[in-house]
Amino acid sequence: MNLARKTMNAPALAAVYEHAWRPTLFYLASGRTTGADRRDAVATLRLGGEQKVLDLACGPGNFTKYLSEHVTGDGFVTGLDFSEPMLAKAVADNAAPRAGYVRGDARTLPFADGTFDAVCCFGALYLIPDPLLAAREMIRVLAPGGRIALTTSLRHDSLFGTASTAVAGLSGLRLFDQDTFPRLFAEAGLTEIDQQLHRFMQYVSATRPA
Repeated sequence: MNLARKTMNAPALAAVYEHAWRPTLFYLASGRTTGADRRDAVATLRLGGEQKVLDLACGPGNFTKYLSEHVTGDGFVTGLDFSEPMLAKAVADNAAPRAGYVRGDARTLPFADGTFDAVCCFGALYLIPDPLLAAREMIRVLAPGGRIALTTSLRHDSLFGTASTAVAGLSGLRLFDQDTFPRLFAEAGLTEIDQQLHRFMQYVSATRPA
């Protein structure tokens, strides 16, 4: 297990992740606040009904609970993470009537094809071994007509981008080219592909045709 994954599995990080670690690092990397990211997530996933939602690599559930407040009726948001300390924090701090948590591997999701109306992964694919396999798993469990959204790292095509990729690699982090996920989504037959770039982060969303 590389340094980045060891850090994410540390109980000490789980204790401060939601209130200090994530907001600070993501603001530095993207110039965006957690509040803005959450609001955009709801809009991008087009929540507001009885959707079944998967929040992949949910960490301590800071997005999971928020998303669950924007589904209705039998709608439900499942937060999945590999880290036991993160999931313990999620259950303790972000339990909700329409939210639940499960431990699992993003590369082999324990769900049938087309289970979810919306699937998201906000700020974790660069930590996951075989991230493109995890992204394909996200597509697999997405129902026809469903929405997929992810936030992940961005490698700039420059000398600085090459240097930052090398530095990030030492800790186990990955930086992705601008066309990696739009191309993957297009090859999978997804439509309405949209990408927004913010400093060192990229926000990519798409729809699985009905």
